[in-house]
Amino acid sequence: MEKNLLFSVFPNENFVDLSLYQYGWEHCAPSHSYGPAARNHYLFHYVISGTGLLMSNDSSGRTNTYQIRSGQGFMIFPKQINTYIADETLPWEYAWIEFDGLKVKEALEIAGLTMDSPIYHSNVRDLSAELKNEMLYIAQHSDQSPFHLIGHLYLFLDYLTRSSSSRRLLQGGRMRDFYIKEAISYIEQNFQNDISVEDIAGFCSLNRSYFGKIFRDALGKSPQEFLINYRMSKAAELLKLTELSIGDISNAVGYPSQLHFSRAFKKIHGISPRQWRNENKAVKPNRREPERSPR
Repeated sequence: MEKNLLFSVFPNENFVDLSLYQYGWEHCAPSHSYGPAARNHYLFHYVISGTGLLMSNDSSGRTNTYQIRSGQGFMIFPKQINTYIADETLPWEYAWIEFDGLKVKEALEIAGLTMDSPIYHSNVRDLSAELKNEMLYIAQHSDQSPFHLIGHLYLFLDYLTRSSSSRRLLQGGRMRDFYIKEAISYIEQNFQNDISVEDIAGFCSLNRSYFGKIFRDALGKSPQEFLINYRMSKAAELLKLTELSIGDISNAVGYPSQLHFSRAFKKIHGISPRQWRNENKAVKPNRREPERSPR
């Protein structure tokens, strides 16, 4: 008979920062259910295949129902009442891990998992695959030493925080904001020069790929896109408010080639710089002679 369940209890509770309690894997029977029940610790399920329902109370005590499919997961919090049921026709296969410790609350805050938002989604396939692999490794190696298993629990938690699509940055977020402000300040002071994304990242003392990621996460566009948009907004100001030639404006915003400037401008504004100037030129107010007081 094919085995469809692995279940183990962790033999040691002398870990304070992070500890295991129970862990396993199961390919559930159709309509298999658990609950309603509440746990003493945190319990995470990762759905490997199939689908099912989770019914759990949020922070206000209201019961919410979630449809969960393969590649997703769900977190159950201590004292949270919940029930979960395998689908009748496509029952789920999942790995689970029950854990607790001083490090857990911060990790779940980073992952963006709360009683009001308990469903794990990932848009980083490689990391979610590693998350699944760590859970299966722990389930399949209950004979290893407690230190060995706790090491893999740390890896699981690392992949959980890094792969969650609702990931939040705490202290790192404040550092991210600092780097973004530094980058924008550098662009504002140097946009007229021949600067690159590498120059901006170097000014912030960051790796280019990491800098690009945190910049896009914060502003929704790449550093290169932001730089081009900033230059084109400055160009539009000069077109509207000055009599400078197109060539001079091109140089003033960091484009030695007027042809490249015109292409970039049209891509952002939809028309050429000359057309934009003709349609948006600031109208100078007519000078009025001072009125003479009657004598």
